[in-house]
Amino acid sequence: MGASCSSFTNIRYSAQAIVDNPDRYARARGEYLRTHFKNMREVAAALTGLKLTKAYSYLADVQEHKQIIPFRRFSGGVGRESQAKQFKATQGRWPAKSCKFMLSLLKNAESNADAKSLDLDDLSIKSIVVQQAPKTRRRTYRAHGRINPYQGHPVHIEVFLHAPPEEVEKAKEDDVVLFKGLNRRQVARKRIEAARA
Repeated sequence: MGASCSSFTNIRYSAQAIVDNPDRYARARGEYLRTHFKNMREVAAALTGLKLTKAYSYLADVQEHKQIIPFRRFSGGVGRESQAKQFKATQGRWPAKSCKFMLSLLKNAESNADAKSLDLDDLSIKSIVVQQAPKTRRRTYRAHGRINPYQGHPVHIEVFLHAPPEEVEKAKEDDVVLFKGLNRRQVARKRIEAARA
C-alpha cells in the first residue's frame, strides 16, 4: 500500500508548517495509491476537522450508502443526490475504494499516535493533503484501428492527527487586578521581579 510510519526522519511532509508542537501530532503517509485523485480529494475535504472516532463511523456509513461524500470542486458529471442536502450541497457519491484507502491511513496514523502515547479519544483530523501522483499509462483499442490513452490517476496522501493541549488553569483574580492596564512586556517584567523577590 505504501503507507509509512511517522518515525522515519528522512520523510518530508508537505504540511510541516502546521505542526507547531510535534509531540501533539501523529501522521501517516501513503504514496502511489491506486485510487482516483478527484474522489480522494473530496473524501479528504469531508473528513478534515472531524474527530477520529466520528470519521470512522462516517466512512463506515459511506461504505453502506447511509451517508454521502459531497462533491464540491470536482463535480462535473456527478449526479445529484438527496443525501447531499445535509452538507448544503446537491452533488455527491459513495467512493468505496477511496474510503477504503483513507480508512487504512487513518488507522496507521492512529497507531502512530498510540506509539507517541497520545490520548486516542481526543484525536481529531487536523489536515489531509492529497496530491496527484504520476499517471499510469495504458492503452485502449477503439474502432477503425485507433488507439487511445487509458490513464490511471493515483495519489499521494498525508494525514495529520492532532491531540488538543492540556487545559491550563485560569489566572487568579489578584493577578488580573494587579496587572490591569499594563502591556505584555510590563507584565512580564513585573512577574520576573516578583519571582526574584
